[in-house]
Amino acid sequence: MKKVMVIGCPGCGKSTFSKALHKATGLPLFHLDMFYWNADRTVVQKSIFKEKLQSTLAQETWIIDGNYGSTIELRLQACDTVFFLDYPVEVCLEGIQSRKGKARTDMPWFESVDEEDEEFITFINNYNSFSRPVIIDLLNAYADKNIVILKSRSEANKYVTQL
Repeated sequence: MKKVMVIGCPGCGKSTFSKALHKATGLPLFHLDMFYWNADRTVVQKSIFKEKLQSTLAQETWIIDGNYGSTIELRLQACDTVFFLDYPVEVCLEGIQSRKGKARTDMPWFESVDEEDEEFITFINNYNSFSRPVIIDLLNAYADKNIVILKSRSEANKYVTQL
């Protein structure tokens, strides 16, 4: 395990899992949200985002946390291990609520604001119908990778603890 991507529905705990994985493995950790967002909550130019991602993918080791659907296949091509946090939507919605107002070291601003965004909540509610099938298809297409599908936070915690 040298090049790892962590994906899953928003609110599932990708960043939390990635931080624990980083601590257990010592692999450098990168959050796609840090590549995509500016501190003033505007987005970087697409070319800058792609440049940052390409630079990271070229490194010998990494953990990349985040979805960004347009880059999933690129990361699948480069990684050796995928963690898909495949949790129930209710768990993800609870995750969004629990991080409300808390510091986010995986974002370039201080605290989470996602919870107030109705479009974001709708995306989470529709994740299993729209986004999850695309991810499953991609994982099937890259079945030669080490793919770990975790179904609960306790399963994810147990996995990291056993490393």
